[in-house]
Amino acid sequence: MLKIAVTGCAGRMGREISSAIYSTDGVELAGGTEVSNSYAIGQGVFMLAGAGSGGPAVVDDLSKIIDDIDIVIDFTSPVATMKHFDLLADNGKSIVIGTTGLSPAMKDHMHSRAGDIRCVFAPNMSVGVNVMFRLVAEAVKIIGKEYDMEIIDIHHNKKKDAPSGTAERLAEICAKGAERDLEKVAVYGRHGETGERTKDEIGIMTLRAGDVVGEHTVIFAGPGERVEITHKAGSRMNFANGSVCAAKWLAGKEPGIYDMQDVLDLKIEEA
Repeated sequence: MLKIAVTGCAGRMGREISSAIYSTDGVELAGGTEVSNSYAIGQGVFMLAGAGSGGPAVVDDLSKIIDDIDIVIDFTSPVATMKHFDLLADNGKSIVIGTTGLSPAMKDHMHSRAGDIRCVFAPNMSVGVNVMFRLVAEAVKIIGKEYDMEIIDIHHNKKKDAPSGTAERLAEICAKGAERDLEKVAVYGRHGETGERTKDEIGIMTLRAGDVVGEHTVIFAGPGERVEITHKAGSRMNFANGSVCAAKWLAGKEPGIYDMQDVLDLKIEEA
């Protein structure tokens, strides 16, 4: 039985992940962590999964349960995620990371320790979004160099980072397929006298409103026509289920940093 802990287990995603683990065969909800002033500290983790009051008590530090778990699912914050990542790497454990907003230096650090840990790191754990990544990559190969490419990112008004990790990944896919340097061609919003749109730029537009779980659209606009590839999330449960799928897939794999394209066998071919 694969023993999984959830960091930030009392948050919106933490509860969804806990519920997904509890209802999935072959895995066990073996622990959870929260900040020290959380109401959840000391309570049974099954409560957060909507399954009564049993289970291990929620703790305020992952190190307190490190010996009782095999893998952690982490959707917390960049700083907390990196702390958890190093702790798990030091102890031969595994991690699934859905946290967004990690800096390039943080990502480089993760890859520097790839030999010490089994990790699935992805900006979006949804099966549908990862299919979207593949479809966008294929569309870029066909029309991306000739058509204008724009990305729209819509999330709820509580989301703290912008653009979303998913939108950033879509932009990376577009730039790579069109053989462009994203740092040079990315345009994050437009205002004022911007002049005509350049042929190579890739627009990434961010909207934050209401309780939108997550919507992403990639637009390919050419002469007389427009192709749009869209994914709309109606519930956080699809992200939670994807993260549990990733945790099960990771068991027994060689150490390394993987993503959901690996998990779903949708790896985008290198150009």
